[in-house]
Amino acid sequence: MINRRRGETELVLGDKRYRLCLTLGALAELEAAFAVEDLSSLAERFNTGRLSARDIIIILACALRGGGHEVTEADVAGMSGPDGVAILAEAALVALEAAFGGVETGSAAANPPPAQTI
Repeated sequence: MINRRRGETELVLGDKRYRLCLTLGALAELEAAFAVEDLSSLAERFNTGRLSARDIIIILACALRGGGHEVTEADVAGMSGPDGVAILAEAALVALEAAFGGVETGSAAANPPPAQTI
């Protein structure tokens, strides 16, 4: 079961459930990946709600590792659902919202659904 107070979210692909969490370690990975110096700069980077496919891969890989899954960026790059990758983009935005709170994430509402399901 996910713990929203700890910033955890969930992604469900088929019959597989994934816990996502942008832990301090995961956020440090994101700082390095996006070549920013601090969390404020990282939040600014995502504040537009506009993400590239590469951004989504990096965010999800970090959030999945923060949630306890042993995945690589290549593993995440191979993920998709029956309706394409939209569910993955939404999961990345919801994970960012859980970590940063005030990040504008377009369709990711302040009270996201308990799980993203395909």
